[in-house]
Amino acid sequence: MSDLIADPETDAAATYAVDPALARRLARRIVASPRAQTRTAYAPFTGAPIAMLPVSTPGDVEVAIEGARAAQRAWAQRDLADRARCLLRLHDLVLAAQDDLLDLIQIENGKSRAHAFEEILDVAIVARHYGRRASSYLRPRKRQGAFPLLSQAVEQRLPKGVVGIIAPWNYPLTLAVSDTLPALLAGNAVVLKPDSQTALTALRALELLADAGIPEGLVRVVVGDGPVVGTAIVEHADYVCFTGSTRTGRLVAEQAGRRLVGASLELGGKNAMYVAQDADLDRAAEGAVRACFSSTGQLCISVERMLLHEEIADAFLDQFVARVRALRMGPAMDFSVDVGSLISAQQLETVTRHVDDAVAGGARVLAGGKARPDLGPLFYEPTILEGVQPGMTCYAEETFGPVVSVYRVGGDDEAVRFANEGDYGLNASIWTRDVTRGRRLAARIKAGTVNINEAYAAAWGSMGAPMGGMRSSGLGRRHGAEGITKYTEAQNVTVQRLLGFGAPFGMSHSQWTRTLTFAMKVMKRVGVR
Repeated sequence: MSDLIADPETDAAATYAVDPALARRLARRIVASPRAQTRTAYAPFTGAPIAMLPVSTPGDVEVAIEGARAAQRAWAQRDLADRARCLLRLHDLVLAAQDDLLDLIQIENGKSRAHAFEEILDVAIVARHYGRRASSYLRPRKRQGAFPLLSQAVEQRLPKGVVGIIAPWNYPLTLAVSDTLPALLAGNAVVLKPDSQTALTALRALELLADAGIPEGLVRVVVGDGPVVGTAIVEHADYVCFTGSTRTGRLVAEQAGRRLVGASLELGGKNAMYVAQDADLDRAAEGAVRACFSSTGQLCISVERMLLHEEIADAFLDQFVARVRALRMGPAMDFSVDVGSLISAQQLETVTRHVDDAVAGGARVLAGGKARPDLGPLFYEPTILEGVQPGMTCYAEETFGPVVSVYRVGGDDEAVRFANEGDYGLNASIWTRDVTRGRRLAARIKAGTVNINEAYAAAWGSMGAPMGGMRSSGLGRRHGAEGITKYTEAQNVTVQRLLGFGAPFGMSHSQWTRTLTFAMKVMKRVGVR
């Protein structure tokens, strides 16, 4: 625990408050007028105020984007290797500053420290990956020309300009910084809108970006309501990266489409985990706990539907239920607890409503099932439900909390059908000792990522591979080549040598047509692509 917060052993209030001087310093980085309205963020652990932050207006967004645009021109002219070195320096800075960052994440979000640490790892891995691989992703590439040797085509990547990133509250460091880094490395500027509840984490990361060598003004932060500030970003940015609900994502896509501006969207999920009859049950039960209850279930790729082969369902549940009942909850700012708090009264209401509706309809609570106001205002026990039926709220709607529903299936085909039910397609998890079987099943599941013998971290942490959603879970991908090339425009520069495409001097159009026809046949015969 750093000096950012009050020490419960010495401070009777134990408000987990951010140092006021730090909050004021960070707030000055928000683009807002001197007379801006303010908004107070409250600590999920206690309900006590954290900080008062200025609220940006649509006019402030325009100022931020124009300022970022001016800074971007010089940044794009810098050598790619020079830009990459900034990311590699950030890698070390984030690891060195992890205590402060972990405190801020916990104070603003309420998750446990172990789950907050996943965000530290993520940002470091992203910085290292793109810092090392950017040249291979962005280098000019020779392409097949119209005529061999005569047409020399090169594909090169140009930055979009100003990228607008709208990040949610559930992963305040990861979803603010890890999407920003490839955008910067590709030569863009960024205007970032973190959620008002978790803005301090993003602002502290902005300081680290400056320490790593990112020019001041290249990344600008605005804060405010999504329908106001987020809309203004989409109206003025050259590309938009949005993470949030499917409902809002559709609005972002519609608005960006009207401007013919590109957008990547990672949206909701109702993710399934299938435990086959040959699975290692001890390993699967341990993985299921992380799959369902990491970040208190407030994770877009967490599992909300557990599909158990009927032959092992009882044996698996014996282990899974015991592990869940043994989870430690609380507001600790260290690694002594396993599960933290929900972030808001709205999230608590949603979780309570989903569980109560299922129980009223006949579902059974195998573990959890109730709020824990004795621990803090927004705590809710990790909950396992069995007997959830179509028509119950939590059957198809995303809960986004510490609740999983258990279903017994007769085999692989039924599991695949169940996993593909509904409109979402973000993440899935398959547990089997037969990896070949797992890969075959994965190919039948309509999800952007499928983890075999893991919950979500294996696919998420594989930075060289794309991550994103199918169907109503989103558009586009983060990570891998697409995670950085999406922030660029592909430009085709082709040099034509010797002969052009018109009939050469002294040759009639009829003769030229016959010549071209003969050349086309020859090129096909010799295998020209």
